[in-house]
Amino acid sequence: MNRYPLWKYLLIAATIILGIIYTLPNLFGETPAVQVSTNRQSIIINDQTEARVAAALKAANIQTDGMFVADNSLKVRFKDTETQLKARDVIENTMGEGYITALNLLADSPEWMAKIKANPMFLGLDLRGGVHFTMQVDMKAAMQKTFERYSGDIRRELRRQKIRIGTVRQTENSLIVPFQDSADLQKALPQLRNYFPEATLTPQGNNLVLSLSQEVLNKVRTDALRQNITTLHNRVNELGVAEPVIQQSGAERIVVQLPGVQDTAKAKDIIGRTATLEVRMVSDDPAQVQAALAGNVPAGYELLYSAGEQPQPTLVNKQVELTGDNINDAQPGFDEMGAPAVNINLDSTGGNIFADLTAQNVGKRMAMVLIDQGKAEVVTAPVIRSAITGGRVQISGSMSTAEANDTSLLLRAGSLAAPMEIVEERTIGPSLGKENISKGFNSTLWGFAVVAAFMVVYYRLMGVFSTIALTTNILFLIAILSALQATLTLPGIAALALTLGMAIDSNVLINERIREELRAGVPPQQAINLGYQHAWATIVDSNITSLIAGIALLIFGSGPVRGFAVVHCLGILTSMYSSVVVSRALVNLWYGRRRKLQSISIGSVWKPETETAGKE
Repeated sequence: MNRYPLWKYLLIAATIILGIIYTLPNLFGETPAVQVSTNRQSIIINDQTEARVAAALKAANIQTDGMFVADNSLKVRFKDTETQLKARDVIENTMGEGYITALNLLADSPEWMAKIKANPMFLGLDLRGGVHFTMQVDMKAAMQKTFERYSGDIRRELRRQKIRIGTVRQTENSLIVPFQDSADLQKALPQLRNYFPEATLTPQGNNLVLSLSQEVLNKVRTDALRQNITTLHNRVNELGVAEPVIQQSGAERIVVQLPGVQDTAKAKDIIGRTATLEVRMVSDDPAQVQAALAGNVPAGYELLYSAGEQPQPTLVNKQVELTGDNINDAQPGFDEMGAPAVNINLDSTGGNIFADLTAQNVGKRMAMVLIDQGKAEVVTAPVIRSAITGGRVQISGSMSTAEANDTSLLLRAGSLAAPMEIVEERTIGPSLGKENISKGFNSTLWGFAVVAAFMVVYYRLMGVFSTIALTTNILFLIAILSALQATLTLPGIAALALTLGMAIDSNVLINERIREELRAGVPPQQAINLGYQHAWATIVDSNITSLIAGIALLIFGSGPVRGFAVVHCLGILTSMYSSVVVSRALVNLWYGRRRKLQSISIGSVWKPETETAGKE
């Protein structure tokens, strides 16, 4: 009646062992480290990178506490932050261009745990310290940029049809295109409607009014916000931040939280950084090139090198003809010969400038110069064969498919759909984070101690079983959060404390049900069985209603609310398993082997007829 089969005991033991293994990494703390990564697909972080860094640190007489390669990045541990900062400078100078070197904090758990993916939970900004930015997106600029693109497209289309128009005027949510007469307007209208299916084109006298529906306007704003969030993600990834929070806040704001960032100035610099493309003309005058190579760069020119293992020098004019601000999109592709290339879409202004530039410089070379992190390199420098119109540009050269992907990624990542400004900046020091952890841990510990003491005093041995089940509940919850690499915040710690109370409720129900059966004169073995059976329905009902509330918070909440909801929902599931399955296993092990059980250690069981019956 009160016995589990052997396989069930083994299954429970296995879950407890796994819980211990995946909980342990949270007890080892963190150690300072330097992370070497790259944002280029053409560069691979491998054992050769590790050997190169190790040799450089050894030459600088800097001791490490170990290093390893994981997820295409090299992580090097150090004993203190002073050594970490020295090593960062050495590694930066050694690795050079194409590599990203960032300060980081790594779990100090044994290496074998990391190999089986037993890693500690990520800690949120309020527990680990770091920086918090609130950024305001300029939606007016996003709308203006959209209408400028429409205006340029209209001019090009009407120029192709050889229809002359006046100055296009922009209002808040529309464009007014003045035609010379209504005949030209009617002639151009069908083609323009095909060209702009999402817009509403309305003739008003000799003017054509292009307007956008509220649905399209909302889509422009939403797309601008999403593109900026994607751009911020691409930049923040270079910091090697564990679990950064980059999310929308309201209709026009973006919140950026970077837990564990030690260098806030570098974080702010990378967030505000823009990789861009510049178009400049090239000088192929042999005398000027030779002088530049000899160190005498002619006035007004700059000697730049191409990317790759064998950089080639190119003498380019300092005058910038076109910038990456005019890039709407950049995607990898292939040119006419099947070689890797990058396809760029320019806005109307950029398209017109590029068309004029190529028309006036046929037979000359122009350089596509990529500027990233303050460094300029020539991506390609083709000869202009003919005028290039339409705002679509393809750059190709001696690049691989991976390099084409890298170039397009950098160009997209560097282009913001709308300008942003930091309207709020907060820095949370690690000492405050440690204080929050200490207070949260102590509150949970004392809460657990009081609950455990009450259960043992009130329910005796059954209370001990309940306390052990409650301990395994916390163990399972922390292990799952660690295995999922969830981010723990202060609200998460509050949910952890709440889980303690909810979990012990289930054991109270079970114990009281067993007492009721004993009061009714049911034999102890049968009382245990009926107690668990009758309590199960109540436990399921109460936990499902709480789970529904938690899921609603998870779906509709954001930030700290979601952090609370994640721990709350997982805590409900682990509490049902521990309070019913684990506690029943303990009771079965202790009482199930006794055929003639006379009493249960469950505290006082009062009976009106016989007060002594059923006592322990």
